Amino acid sequence: MILEIDSVDLEFDGKKVLYGIYIKSEKGKVTGILGRNGSGKTCFLRILFGDLQPKYKNIRSNEMCFPKPLYQTGIIGYLPQYPLLPKNLKINLVFKLFNVSWESFTGHFQSFKIYGNAKIKDLSSGEIRVIEAYLILLSQKEIILLDEPFSFIAPLFVEKFKTLINVVKKTSIIILTDHFYEDIMEVSDTIYLLKNGCSKEIVEKEELVNEGYLNKGLIE
Repeated sequence: MILEIDSVDLEFDGKKVLYGIYIKSEKGKVTGILGRNGSGKTCFLRILFGDLQPKYKNIRSNEMCFPKPLYQTGIIGYLPQYPLLPKNLKINLVFKLFNVSWESFTGHFQSFKIYGNAKIKDLSSGEIRVIEAYLILLSQKEIILLDEPFSFIAPLFVEKFKTLINVVKKTSIIILTDHFYEDIMEVSDTIYLLKNGCSKEIVEKEELVNEGYLNKGLIE
């Protein structure tokens, strides 16, 4: 499966946010999106998901345009930055609702075994983020969007997610953003930088310096 998006025209209060976008992603590869705050990364993911409607957009798979928002097709999973799960739900019920194995999860994240009968509100924000990211990643959707999945979680868990992402990408398209550019570059097969409303494919790390995204000292 190949997913492409272009011809996006998004503006707020007369200010262009996205207008020169072309991004291509495909099953078997992870697509990473970098960009400074306000560059439109979250807006881009929401447009793909379908809950943000720009003036124009062209989203297609294998050269066939989608006639309706992707969230209505059942083929896409989206991890937003805001909390996803109701706080009063029991954690074991959440895993049943998502049809994801609790035993498999605790096999990867053993410290969570004590939370089987707890409620979401009993966990820290970082622990909740781990559960939410895992549920979306293991949702068996054809397209998976992850908005800052590495934020607010322990470095050890970040490494576990990188391993899981490399497994899941074999059967799903994965597109992710994060402020931790090194993690994005490590786990991604293709990287795009959003800047001034446009996208640019990044091949070498030095290009991020040339584009003003990184300071030169960070790559030396």
